[in-house]
Amino acid sequence: MTEIVREFVGLPSPLVGRAGAGGHPCQGVYHRPAGTPPKTAFIATHYNIDFAEHYLAEHLAERGFGFLGWNTRFRGGEAYFLLDHALAEIGVGVRWLKERAGVERVVLLGNSGGGSLMAAYQSQAVESNVTPVAGMRPVDAIADLPAADLFVALAAHSGRPEVLTAWMDASVTDEADALSVDPALDPFNPENGPPYSAEFQARYRAAQRARNERITDWALAKLDDLKGTRARDALFNLHRTWADLRMVDPSIEPSDRRPNWCYQGDPARANYGVFGLGSLCTLRTWLSMWSLRTSQCVAAPHLARITVPSLVVHATADECVYDSDAQAVFGALAAEDKRLEFIKDGHYIPESRPQAADLIAAWVRDR
Repeated sequence: MTEIVREFVGLPSPLVGRAGAGGHPCQGVYHRPAGTPPKTAFIATHYNIDFAEHYLAEHLAERGFGFLGWNTRFRGGEAYFLLDHALAEIGVGVRWLKERAGVERVVLLGNSGGGSLMAAYQSQAVESNVTPVAGMRPVDAIADLPAADLFVALAAHSGRPEVLTAWMDASVTDEADALSVDPALDPFNPENGPPYSAEFQARYRAAQRARNERITDWALAKLDDLKGTRARDALFNLHRTWADLRMVDPSIEPSDRRPNWCYQGDPARANYGVFGLGSLCTLRTWLSMWSLRTSQCVAAPHLARITVPSLVVHATADECVYDSDAQAVFGALAAEDKRLEFIKDGHYIPESRPQAADLIAAWVRDR
């Protein structure tokens, strides 16, 4: 067994100061093999999930690489997420690898929702394109981000607005009432399926997009209403976001996944629970992360600016990332040197982590 050194890294943010209790806004854990510092290191960050102790960190450190599980100040704070701020704080971690850890090559690991986030980072690093959300000032710190050398997407969604919309319950009729429902669109109404007809699927998908657009209209109007008041933003709840038809009906995009299951278990139960994507938002966070119309967390435009060698790894039993997601990510990448690989396992690849680490390590070494 390789001895693994774990180093806590806490660094300032170019945007906010340290917490009153002393914590740095940007924090993570650097895993590396003992002895000579590695010349190649991974960095993994998510929109809000704590990646400091990422499940691949030790595996890749054992294979001779550094691994910085890195968190912006939005870890655990999804409701307040702003993309340009997060990119500036990812840049803090990348600079630390290059300037303090002695790393010569940086590999961006875009895992799960972090796939589109890390794609946005590389996209902004090679071509400035990310703009502030309505009413916010430009962030100078994203004008000169250090670009990475390689890009890996692992069990990655195709973007925050897309995944939320695909999971939204289209039957919600009143955003203020978690129990409101249009029976003709209710995915848990046995009269509608499963199996779901092609006609129902088309109506349902259109209604999901319409729901997203209605919330965007409301958020923009609410921000206008706040002008001239003492408030600059407002919080709101988003209900019922575990209702992708694919979660319930395994005949839609068949895969190795467990049927009638999602990351929170039974979809019908999860859908009426209190844990879900975007369940608490500010108006500006909705516009920055979740809105189909205004969010810059859509992966495809950012992937189109990524020309470094790129690897996409899809878990074929993933509960909520589907083959179409992996194919979309792979197809959108501009890299000439790109590869798509498959592992038969669930979203967090609990049974196949050594296999995934071997695959990724071999691909990186080849380059």
